[in-house]
Amino acid sequence: MAAKSPFLLPSIGAYLISSLFLLTFLCGAVKYEPNWNSIDSRPLPAWYDESKIGIFVHWGVFSVPSFSSEWFWYHWKGPQPFSSVVNFMKNNYRPDFTYADFAKDFTVQEGIFDPNHWADIFHASGAKYIVQVTKHHEGFTSWPSNHSFNWNSMDVGPKRDLVGEVAKAVRKYPDLKYGIYHSLFEWFNPIYLQDAQNNFKTQNFVFGKTLPELYELVNTYKPEVVWSDGCNGPDEYWNSTYFLAWLYNDSPVKSTVVTNDRWGRSALCHHGGFLTCHDHYNPGTLQKRKFENAMKLDYKSWGFRRDTTLGEVITIEKLLQNIAQTISCNGNILINVGPTKDGAIAPIYEERLRQMGSWLKVNGEAVYKSRPWTYQNDTVTPNIWYTQRKDLKAVYAFLFEWPDNGFLTMAAPAPTAQTKVTLLGYPQPFTYQSPKHQGMVVKIPVIPYNKMPCKWMWVLKLTALAN
Repeated sequence: MAAKSPFLLPSIGAYLISSLFLLTFLCGAVKYEPNWNSIDSRPLPAWYDESKIGIFVHWGVFSVPSFSSEWFWYHWKGPQPFSSVVNFMKNNYRPDFTYADFAKDFTVQEGIFDPNHWADIFHASGAKYIVQVTKHHEGFTSWPSNHSFNWNSMDVGPKRDLVGEVAKAVRKYPDLKYGIYHSLFEWFNPIYLQDAQNNFKTQNFVFGKTLPELYELVNTYKPEVVWSDGCNGPDEYWNSTYFLAWLYNDSPVKSTVVTNDRWGRSALCHHGGFLTCHDHYNPGTLQKRKFENAMKLDYKSWGFRRDTTLGEVITIEKLLQNIAQTISCNGNILINVGPTKDGAIAPIYEERLRQMGSWLKVNGEAVYKSRPWTYQNDTVTPNIWYTQRKDLKAVYAFLFEWPDNGFLTMAAPAPTAQTKVTLLGYPQPFTYQSPKHQGMVVKIPVIPYNKMPCKWMWVLKLTALAN
């Protein structure tokens, strides 16, 4: 008689138990169906909520004229042209110049474009994820797409895989995640225009262009964010739920990827992953569902503009205030920078990002892994916004302005005998009074300028509160 293998189950009972365990495991695995009820039930991966801050990168052929905005082509040749753009072309280019002619000047010059330098700036900013525009509404793909012949960064212009280069550089930092932006539609693609003329009853553009590009991007670059854009047409036309079901069930990033809500006309602000609703979405009140505030450093454009003035660039004070307001209401913030056609990030934008990073080194405890508190902002001093860290049993008060009279009144916190008030980055605790046990009057000591922990928007840490 052959000896029994030590790896064989010793009894039929054990075999049945093992089979039952396996069946239970398999049945317990979630399989998302291609409908919004199922897609919306998928929890957001924890990394996204904990990250709070991302960087948006708008870079494409529109970076060559670098005038007006990234909608330059549409504002030149669309149904309602901008006179400023039309005159810009008339005064600076030959009469037969086409938008496609700009592509050869999308040079991405050696010695100027350095993806490792970009990644260093992004890492220094304190952001935790990057979303690169891989294709805007102009249709130009920043990777060697098999579905965009002669209108991609390998065939014309840079002659490089810009998506691959940026992704590789970003991923050298373990705490940075890489994501992609992709436009569903293209302004002047004749196949898309034909589908639109057919009232979106045909889907030639979807299956011949949009979906193949999305599968190609995900399978090739494995992005942790898929940021869709372009809500022209119904989401049924875009076959959105089928793509998202594949993304969540079978893609190489199925367990970690996050998506937004711009998957068709009816999906916006209702379906998908996190909600964006509209650009600069900062509702100012607590939202039950996770949202993202996509906002610009240049108030007028997502892409680089040569005619930008200093007054049109957000100040560091306003940027930090945007962060506090957004995260206190259950949002993430996606801060946009537009590089030049050569691949440089202008010093003013680099300065803003590095300033943000210096502030986060002191105050990141109140940002990363934070959650909305019972109150979002204070009723007595409205320029105070709150977050909390349940793991640290602390509430954080973001002060937009430093109190100049030596006292700070907050109505929201309910202190106890054990409550402690500290300023992040400062060693000594602050004293306070609370005569009615709801609300606090904090005494602000005189701190020499060179001892201040940061230059803008200070954060108080409150522990052992009753609420």
